[in-house]
Amino acid sequence: MNVGNWLALGGAAIVALAAVAALRRRITATASGRRFFRHPTAVPGLFAIAAPVVAPYPPYFQIDITNPDLPPSTQFLLGTDPYSRDVWSRLVYGARVSLGIGAVAMLVAATIGTAVGAVAGYFRRWVDTALMRLVDVGLAMPRIFVLLMAVALWEHIALWVLVLLIGLTGWFGTSRLVRAEVLSLRERDFVVAARAAGAGSGRVIFRHVLPNAAGPIIVSAALGIGNMMLLEAGLSFLGLGVPPPAPSWGNMIADGWHKMTVAWWASTFPGLAISLVVMAFNALGDALRDALDPRRAGEEGGEGGGAA
Repeated sequence: MNVGNWLALGGAAIVALAAVAALRRRITATASGRRFFRHPTAVPGLFAIAAPVVAPYPPYFQIDITNPDLPPSTQFLLGTDPYSRDVWSRLVYGARVSLGIGAVAMLVAATIGTAVGAVAGYFRRWVDTALMRLVDVGLAMPRIFVLLMAVALWEHIALWVLVLLIGLTGWFGTSRLVRAEVLSLRERDFVVAARAAGAGSGRVIFRHVLPNAAGPIIVSAALGIGNMMLLEAGLSFLGLGVPPPAPSWGNMIADGWHKMTVAWWASTFPGLAISLVVMAFNALGDALRDALDPRRAGEEGGEGGGAA
C-alpha cells in the first residue's frame, strides 16, 4: 500500500470520527439518545459498523499469480490470498456484499413478519390460529435445510434470488414478536377510540397500532441482520451463495481455509470481520432496546423528579 493510500485511509478515518462525534452530540440531546450511548457496547458497535475502508486494488485483480499467499506487509495490509488477490481490498468490497445481503434480507423478513403478526394479533380468532400454525410449521423446519433444497434447484442462483430466499425464510420469529405487541395494543384506549370514530381496520393497524410497536420491531431487525449475514456466509462457504470470484466474506473463507497452516491470513481476517460486525449489530440491538424501552424513560423521569 503506497503513501497515497495510507493518507486516503487516514483521511477517511478522521472524517468518520468527526461524523460519529457530531451524530453523538445530536442524538444525546434526547433522553432515548442518552440511554443509547450509556449502553457499554453502543459506541464500539457504532464504530465497528461505520468504520471507513479504502481498497487499493480492484477485488478481482491478481497481483502476481506466480507468487501468491504473500504475508501481511506495508504493501499488502492483510496479505494476499491463494489467487494472488489483495485480502484487504476483497474484504472491503466483500463488506458491501455481505452487509447489503444481510440488510436487505432482514428488510424482507421484517416486512413480511410485521404484516403477518399485525394481522394475526389484531383480528385474532381463526385468522390468528391459521397464521400462527403456519408460523409454527416454519419454525419447526430447519432453515438451512430449506435453503439448501431451494438453492439446489438452480445451477447458478442470482444474487437477488438469494436475498429473497434468506428473507422469506427468516420472518417467523418477527411475526410472533409483532403479534404479541399487537395483542397488547389493540385493547388500549387510543385504539378503542379510533375504532369508535369509524376508522377501518387497516387505518387502525398502520396509523395507531404499528407505530407504537415500532421499538421492538427495530430492535429485532438490528439483531437479525447479523443472523442473516452468518447465514449468507455459510451458504457462500459451501459454494451455494455468492458465486466467486465476486467477493463475499463467506467465499473468502472458503478460498483460503485449505491453506490455514501456511497462509492463515486469507481466511482468518474475513472470519474476524464477520465476527466483529455480527457482535457490533448485537451491541447496537442491545443499545436500541435500552434507548426505546419506555420503562427506562419512566425510571429516568422518576430519578429526575426525585432530584428536583
